[in-house]
Amino acid sequence: DVQLQASGGGSVQAGGSLRLSCVAPGSPFDDVAIGWFRQAPGKEREGVSCISSRDGSTFYADSVKGRFTISYDNARKTGYLQMNSLTPEDTADYYCASSAPGGSSWYKGYCRLYYTMENWGRGTLVTVSS
Repeated sequence: DVQLQASGGGSVQAGGSLRLSCVAPGSPFDDVAIGWFRQAPGKEREGVSCISSRDGSTFYADSVKGRFTISYDNARKTGYLQMNSLTPEDTADYYCASSAPGGSSWYKGYCRLYYTMENWGRGTLVTVSS
């Protein structure tokens, strides 16, 4: 299994910004879907945003459209989630995940069905206060 490492979580006030990073040491992230998911206490894990490492196509949940931006730096083999205009409803543990090789074209599906992602990192906590 590929071990992912997510970082960048923290505590901010409403309206603030954070940038999450996701790296898989030893894995080139070739031809995979990379995604960010979140889980708030008492709620089911949900897909926030996903990207194809092959062509950069993206998917966003309606709740974050216009506020979050997912990206992938091929040179650094690192995925990012820029989160702006944060609200208390964004408070959750955020996880990065990657698909099995060859999954880059199905990035939307992976985001809708989080359990189909193959590799997961530990969560990074994002807390937004009002």
